[in-house]
Amino acid sequence: MRIAVVASPVTPLRPAQLGGAQAFICDLAAGLVARGHEVTLHCTEGSEVAGVKLATVRAPLDATAALVMPGGAPPPPAPGVAAALGAMFEAIAAEHVDVISQHAFDAPAFELARGLPVLHTLHLPPIVDAVVAAARDVPPSQLATVSRSCLESWRSAGVEVGQVLPNGVGDMPVKFSPARAALIAGRISPEKGIEHAIEAARAANLDVRIAGAHYDPAYEVDLTGTVQFGSLRREELRGLMAQSAVVICAVRWEEPFGMVAAEAQMAGCPVAAYRRGAMPEVVEEGVSGFLAEPDDVGDLTLAVRRCLALDRATVSSSARRRLGLGAALDRYEKALLLTAR
Repeated sequence: MRIAVVASPVTPLRPAQLGGAQAFICDLAAGLVARGHEVTLHCTEGSEVAGVKLATVRAPLDATAALVMPGGAPPPPAPGVAAALGAMFEAIAAEHVDVISQHAFDAPAFELARGLPVLHTLHLPPIVDAVVAAARDVPPSQLATVSRSCLESWRSAGVEVGQVLPNGVGDMPVKFSPARAALIAGRISPEKGIEHAIEAARAANLDVRIAGAHYDPAYEVDLTGTVQFGSLRREELRGLMAQSAVVICAVRWEEPFGMVAAEAQMAGCPVAAYRRGAMPEVVEEGVSGFLAEPDDVGDLTLAVRRCLALDRATVSSSARRRLGLGAALDRYEKALLLTAR
């Protein structure tokens, strides 16, 4: 198939990603290319995705203002982002593609794709009114989301989503060599519950490692006494996970999927998380991690301690069985074939 993959022009796609959706879009495009499809990834300038043909647009001047801040105010209208998306869809029209795999969580993307053979993947819950309104006008067969939990959230908002296409993560060879340290990974923003994760790690007598970039400029968190690695490339992050005793995902919102949790398990690192959003779908409780009552730091501390006794080879095996990239690519190939002209 000739496939156009659309990413939001708000952030470039790079080896060290700001979020799980961006990481998966890169893996999806590269995986479809490896399976023999003709893929063009439409994204903003500055993107780097090895082995994939890129069609880039100039970074919008209002890109930062258009970032979606979970739990914060909805982003204002962004004419620059809308214009960038318009340029993307003009380029797609000239390609005469068979199908479009659309991943931008920006209302204009839904409007610009109207009448085209497109499958929109909703990587976030219905937290932006303009996107919810745009999605309501899309046939359910052209809408997918990344977890059963997120599907129910969209249905509650009055949007019927046709299918669930969970993300997947690739298997990288790692050597298990855990130190007595907990890892908190992903973007540094309020909904990730970093304060709770640090408190639980210290209560379990573990050192604290932080890997990730600041996402919300208004968010301040005290990281004193932690070891900070900044934003890491995928292979670097996976190696750090393999060298950590546990990854803590103290999510304070309805996490739509949880790529950090999936990556950690693939590296053989158990996950302690709040039982919220898609975490029960991503973590195999008692096998690859333990879940705690939401916002209960004491229960999260208990989950952290219980994770320390899990067998790391079993954790990795569980992840390969449930969360692999190959199965995700299978699902997308089938869905895109059904959507194609």
